[in-house]
Amino acid sequence: MKAIFLTKNKETCKKVYNDATVRELCALSELDKEVYDRTDVVAAPEKFADTEIIFSTWGMPIFTEEEIKTIFPSLKCIFYTAGTVQSFARPFINCGVKVFSAWAANAVPVAEMTVAQIILANKGYFLTNRIYHTDGRKAAAAAFAKCRGNYGETVGIIGAGMIGKLVIRMLKQYNLNVIVFDPFLPDEAADELGVEKRELKELFERAFVVSNHLANNEQTKGMLNYELFRLMRENAVFINTGRGAQVVEDDLVRVLGEREDLTALLDVTYPEPPVDDHPFYTLPNCMLTPHIAGSAGDEVSRMGEYMLDEYRAYLGNGRCRYEVSLKMLETMA
Repeated sequence: MKAIFLTKNKETCKKVYNDATVRELCALSELDKEVYDRTDVVAAPEKFADTEIIFSTWGMPIFTEEEIKTIFPSLKCIFYTAGTVQSFARPFINCGVKVFSAWAANAVPVAEMTVAQIILANKGYFLTNRIYHTDGRKAAAAAFAKCRGNYGETVGIIGAGMIGKLVIRMLKQYNLNVIVFDPFLPDEAADELGVEKRELKELFERAFVVSNHLANNEQTKGMLNYELFRLMRENAVFINTGRGAQVVEDDLVRVLGEREDLTALLDVTYPEPPVDDHPFYTLPNCMLTPHIAGSAGDEVSRMGEYMLDEYRAYLGNGRCRYEVSLKMLETMA
């Protein structure tokens, strides 16, 4: 099959598809190892008329259905070595092109970071670190005395998609009580995960750590607001490694100002980064990281390997695990 690399992030593409993965792809297909972008294919559509497979990553160009039919009339599949495909997938799927995403591979480092933060939060790490620096060891130790630790503590997971489920499974090695808000999670799936389904209000009231993994869509924007944040337990922690738009940030700022005992760990905001004078930068109980939870460094190669395996399954008429449908796009991040 004729295959190409297509993305505006050409250097990233070379990291995601490392030398070993490219060698395997060349053995399986007629792969052009040049990395093309939108300008390249629009300028010479005749060159890509026989392209059947696209391998891409962050920076996949957006095309209309008309453009797809004109430039890629032979296209069968896109293998996307990154997470969300929301920005580009629909026109391709509407044209009969299969879209596969390495969201499962990208979920791994996000879940790892989230679980690490949950375990540290339950130990009072973020609270006591902050107090130690401002009020000294004695005050930090007094705050720590109110923390229950990880044995039997309650953790709230908002959204049980790919990442949320992986976080839950990783937490199984700890003796934690996990409660979940996800209206799309069937009862039998919750039973299989060993979690309790709860409404948002109860989740914020009961959990010591609340972690957001909601899909990013119109229905979830602004879902997490003042009325929920104000219900959080003493010294509780809110983690967001999902998307920033679900949080009414003015409301979170208000609660963090009213309750210095709370901590917010924000890897994502809306917009990203926050505007220059945003209170997130100066609130002592807000910790910002620059969207580092996803795949980075050598971790990105895992996504290339996932899509290589998916391509092998496709060629062998095997079970492809990561195809994205229009229905899935309704609830996916």
